[in-house]
Amino acid sequence: MAAPDTTSHAARNAQVIAAVILAGAALHWLAPLLTPLALAMFLMVMIDGLARMLRARVPRLGPATALTVAIVICIMAFAGTVYIVADNAASFVGKLVQYEPKLNELLQRSAAALQIRAPSTVNQLLALIDVGKFVPMVAGGAQTLVSTAVLVLVYLGFLLASRRGFERKTVRLFHDRAGRHEALTASLRVRDALEQYVWIQTLCGGLIALLSYGIMRLMNLENSFFWAFLIFVLNFIPIVGAAVGIIAPVVFALVQFESPWQAGILLIALFSVTFLVGNILQPRMQGRGLNLDAVMVLFSLGFWGALWGATGMFLSTPLTVLTMVVLAQFDGSLPIAILISGDGDPRGVGHQGHAVSMTEISHKREAAAL
Repeated sequence: MAAPDTTSHAARNAQVIAAVILAGAALHWLAPLLTPLALAMFLMVMIDGLARMLRARVPRLGPATALTVAIVICIMAFAGTVYIVADNAASFVGKLVQYEPKLNELLQRSAAALQIRAPSTVNQLLALIDVGKFVPMVAGGAQTLVSTAVLVLVYLGFLLASRRGFERKTVRLFHDRAGRHEALTASLRVRDALEQYVWIQTLCGGLIALLSYGIMRLMNLENSFFWAFLIFVLNFIPIVGAAVGIIAPVVFALVQFESPWQAGILLIALFSVTFLVGNILQPRMQGRGLNLDAVMVLFSLGFWGALWGATGMFLSTPLTVLTMVVLAQFDGSLPIAILISGDGDPRGVGHQGHAVSMTEISHKREAAAL
């Protein structure tokens, strides 16, 4: 009996590992170019999904009108976010000036508890900071942010303008009908997963923000609406965003309230809400809608954060879904896709009949174009 040929399997595994390492290095090296493109593609999926939802709700809207309305809604949402942050930032700074004696007291208590020598007032602490060292950093960060935003808008404009040519390109890339159908099915799975991700994050983040707002209003915490809005926005960043959303209002509560027990109660309450929604409801919704393993969600946060920084952390879950679907198309990388998936079925073979029927119903025009 001939021995099994393990050389080919070992060589193939080595090739997959080498490909993953090289791909990671390339993604990190091309981060300034790829991160705006990834954000633009994410925004395009959101706008396209909103346009299709508008057409489903209002059938009289044509494709161009629905797309225009979706773009206007997204612009208004972005402008509203900027307005809320800017309007509450001035009030927040005023509150900090008002609570300066309380800040000095907290600084002295913290230094005494940690048994370290520290300035007794906030003004003395700020005087020790060399502002000149941070000005170039802040200026460089602002310049990078503006240039990235411009690139995202440019990419988004070109993607929206060329979206109609995607189907024609798919037809020319795949000469046989089976290949075109497989490529279309994979692209639809990615699109549906991304839209499902946005819906889950919006629903769970809105629920956490609403419950947190009620708790903060009940405890008479100032700027409760701003903190709730901040919690909602930060929940789009898995794990880290939720932690920051909890800590920020608790730190302000230490300044506002006389007793630290009130801040402790607020910490427990906000943590309980975030834990219940973020670790019980949200994983179940993601497992059903995105088919991602919970451990891989945590791993992808660190992986994409190491490659692309804050942008990678924000897009970690959508990028992981895209990676799983792409890897599932090839037999050599299928084991990796199985590990990433939540139910071990990254290709959706177990639900293939349902997927095909849904595709035929909801994407009749795409199928007809092929």
